[in-house]
Amino acid sequence: MIFADFAKAIEQLSDHRFQRVVLKGVGLSFALLAGIYFLILTVIQVFVPETLTLPWIGDITWASSALSFGSLALMMVLSVFLMIPVASAITSFFLDDVAEAVEDKYYPGLPPVRPMGLWEGAKDGLHFLGILIIGNLVALVASILLPFLAFAIFYGLNGYLLGREYFQLAAARRLGRKEAETLRKQNAWQIWMAGCLMAVPLSIPLLNLLIPVLGAATFTHLYHRLACR
Repeated sequence: MIFADFAKAIEQLSDHRFQRVVLKGVGLSFALLAGIYFLILTVIQVFVPETLTLPWIGDITWASSALSFGSLALMMVLSVFLMIPVASAITSFFLDDVAEAVEDKYYPGLPPVRPMGLWEGAKDGLHFLGILIIGNLVALVASILLPFLAFAIFYGLNGYLLGREYFQLAAARRLGRKEAETLRKQNAWQIWMAGCLMAVPLSIPLLNLLIPVLGAATFTHLYHRLACR
């Protein structure tokens, strides 16, 4: 049944509302990461002088340039691990658009949901962003320390994080936070498995940028299937 939910989400990728959310998430993610890099460069330029004098070494005229290039390399490495969680978190701001498109097509006749306020959406998005970034940084460190478990750590942790957050966001639209959390705990194993399925395309370039929309759509289907049992 999980694969059927995922297949329905893939079939609906041609929906213009899905595509609009993908473009928003990716565009804003690149803008955010570029902004972070610009901030790092600004700090380097303000606090690191062009010429740095060190004892026994003398004047170093390339310190600022070295730090700038080093920060670029570091940002490129980090972006590999942060692009997906950042895009996922930003896309959570637009979850209603994806869920509404799914429900319009597959679950017509449902009563309208309470629109999510700007502050509520921002709070959920920031919460999602924090959890995913911290989780992926922990996974990165754990994979370096335990390279033979790297794949298990990556897919297991991201499966849990994606399943937990996407199901909570999808279910809370119609149940409220507390009831959504109760339903999630009652179906933790199935939700984790669905999250692991979402985590598989994370290692495929370009396709991984579709995970936020596919995740939101898949877990909207999963919620309705579990709620109707």
